[in-house]
Amino acid sequence: MGHGGDVINELTTDHREVEEIFAQIEALPAGDKRRKNLADQATIELVRHSVAEEMYLYPAVRRWVPDGDTIADREIQDHAEAERTMKDLEGCRPDEARFDELMGRLMREIREHVTDEEQNLFPQLRQAATPEDLEQLGEKVRTAKKTAPTRPHPTAPDTPPANKLLAPGAGMVDRIRDALSGRGKTD
Repeated sequence: MGHGGDVINELTTDHREVEEIFAQIEALPAGDKRRKNLADQATIELVRHSVAEEMYLYPAVRRWVPDGDTIADREIQDHAEAERTMKDLEGCRPDEARFDELMGRLMREIREHVTDEEQNLFPQLRQAATPEDLEQLGEKVRTAKKTAPTRPHPTAPDTPPANKLLAPGAGMVDRIRDALSGRGKTD
């Protein structure tokens, strides 16, 4: 993740990448061990994306978009639900029935969230913010994703300033754990 352009282009590209991972999971038979690796890859990308949105996108929405507080609160609630699902999924093997149940739930949650962002939030933000503001937000989001956590932390703060202070440290620990375990690596 880290594509360039304004924040809307950046986040929309992230959405397409996660959807591609979901399609790969759906194409594999139930119980296939590759589904777990793909689920881990999706989780890594989703957590990094969500943390960056919570650090920079949603504060901008609160500031610039009419009724931005309500919109941002709803989006953060969507993230919290998906994060709990990812946390539950983390402990499942791909040959367990619960894995398929949780993966299906996560895909539904994320697809609904993406549709809402792309059809409602992003057009409102594009109308409310200047192109320069959107470019600056894109750069901030890209920077945040580089140090963001890669594992779900459902009890971590999801609003500034606490999330901006704690996310880089959690991200460093997560990346070390991922490197040691091989999590998220393609075969």
